[in-house]
Amino acid sequence: MDCSTGMIDTVENSSQCNADRVAISPGPTTTFNYLEPVNRSPMELFKEFQIEAAHRLPNVPEGHKCARLHGHSFRIRVSVDGPVDPTMGWVMDFADLKAAFQPLYEQLDHNYLNDIEGLENPTSEVLAKWIWGHLSEKVPNLSSVEIRETCNSGCVYTGRLSRNNSLAR
Repeated sequence: MDCSTGMIDTVENSSQCNADRVAISPGPTTTFNYLEPVNRSPMELFKEFQIEAAHRLPNVPEGHKCARLHGHSFRIRVSVDGPVDPTMGWVMDFADLKAAFQPLYEQLDHNYLNDIEGLENPTSEVLAKWIWGHLSEKVPNLSSVEIRETCNSGCVYTGRLSRNNSLAR
C-alpha cells in the first residue's frame, strides 16, 4: 500500500489512507485509484416539488400490486451544493432552480409516466435518474435528486461514479 500515490492493495488497507479521498476505479485485484481530496462544500440547498402522476410497473412479477395502474403524490427534492457567494449570500437563487425544473414539472405532473420517453418502467429509482439526466447540465453543482412516492418510501440519486468510472445512468 502506498498512500502517497493513491495505490491501495486491498479495500481493508484503504482505511489507512486519507478518508477524504474518493475511490473511482477498482482494478481486477481490488486496487483502487484515488483522486485528490474531495472539496465538499459545507452548504447544500434544496427545493421540493410535488407532482401527481399515474404509473404502473411493467417488469414486476405477475400479480404484484404495482403492476396495476395506480398513482402517487410524488415529492421530488432537488439538492445543490456549493460555496455561498459572498456578495449574494446564497449558493444559487431558488428561482433559478425552480425555473430549471419547470419543464420537467410540466411533463410529469398529472400525466401517465409510462408514456414519457425514458420512463417506460417508472420506478422511483428510474425517475430520479431521469430527472438527474435532464437537470445535471442546467443546474451547476447538482448534488442529489430524491424521490418520495409515499410518506415513508423513496430513493436518493447522487449521480456518483460507478465502479467502472462512468456515471450510473
